[in-house]
Amino acid sequence: MQRISFIICLFVLLNACSKKEGCTDPSATNFDPLAMSNDGSCIYANNPGVVSAIVNYTTSDGLLDNFVECITVDINNNIWIGTSSGVQKFDGTTWTTYNTSNTIGLVNDNIKVISAMDNGDIWVGTDFGASKFDGTNWNIYNSSNGLNSNQIKAIDKSLIADHVWIGTATGVSYYDGEWGSISSPDLHWSGVTSVAHTFNSHWFAHPLGGVTNHDASNNIFDVYDTANGLISQNVTDLIIDSQGNKWIGTGGGISVLNIDNTAFTHYTRMYLMPPPDTLNPVVEIAIDNWDRIWAAIYVGYLAEGGVACWNGLEWVDYDVSDGLAGPNIKGIAVDLDDNIWVATTTGISKMIIGLD
Repeated sequence: MQRISFIICLFVLLNACSKKEGCTDPSATNFDPLAMSNDGSCIYANNPGVVSAIVNYTTSDGLLDNFVECITVDINNNIWIGTSSGVQKFDGTTWTTYNTSNTIGLVNDNIKVISAMDNGDIWVGTDFGASKFDGTNWNIYNSSNGLNSNQIKAIDKSLIADHVWIGTATGVSYYDGEWGSISSPDLHWSGVTSVAHTFNSHWFAHPLGGVTNHDASNNIFDVYDTANGLISQNVTDLIIDSQGNKWIGTGGGISVLNIDNTAFTHYTRMYLMPPPDTLNPVVEIAIDNWDRIWAAIYVGYLAEGGVACWNGLEWVDYDVSDGLAGPNIKGIAVDLDDNIWVATTTGISKMIIGLD
């Protein structure tokens, strides 16, 4: 009898140890203490649920230009918009415009990238360098005073508030009290389209070369591309969720690299289209306070696009039929109230999140 009991206990123990994936977040309602790695299935009691309304803004409402290139949200919940005619701030009521005609220190009006820092700074990127707005003054940064290229592809936060990482056509430049740069052969020659960080490593997205992880402690660069599981070499964006999973937006969909960098999960049909057009080129990815993933998607040759949300169980998509300003999605951002702001070539949309 004792032997049978031992065998049963051993079987239960082995079965428990063999469970590898599940929800590993203790704050989730479906937390699984036996799970060894997070599979993205966590559900939260205070999950706000669905998009309850969509409000659009165009030039008739005060928008500087309907063709919006990029969008971000600052620490005071102001919306910042980049266009080919300059920069605009929207506080919910008033539109404030900055361009080279009225602003000293703005490098160029054709804004390709815009990013808000945790210290309140606003950075914009162009094909002629970058500018930083500290709330009072704009200052220009280019290849003459710190950048390794004037063609800006990304501007991303550091883990330290007043530091910044700027992806360029030739690599990345960073400011940590003084300017430094990383380029080929440590990074792919095609440049950097996004930068994300963990405690001791930096992740770089490349438009033609997958992603690179820089282990800063040991100064080791590791490449993750189609040769070891990435869905596409063409990487457009990269974010890291609270569990340490890397969400990698590509020209063929999203690849999720798990916390220990050993396995990929792929999503290619977040925004559903009729076959055979199934792949979803990702423009940008955002993450809300519930760790939900929001993906901006645009299929150029079909002139079709929309926004898809991963709620932990499934993808839910939204497009012009749901009220978005247009199909050509250029960017996405989450405000402090977890509303989703979408930049398009025909205006901007505010997706208001309501309780389920």
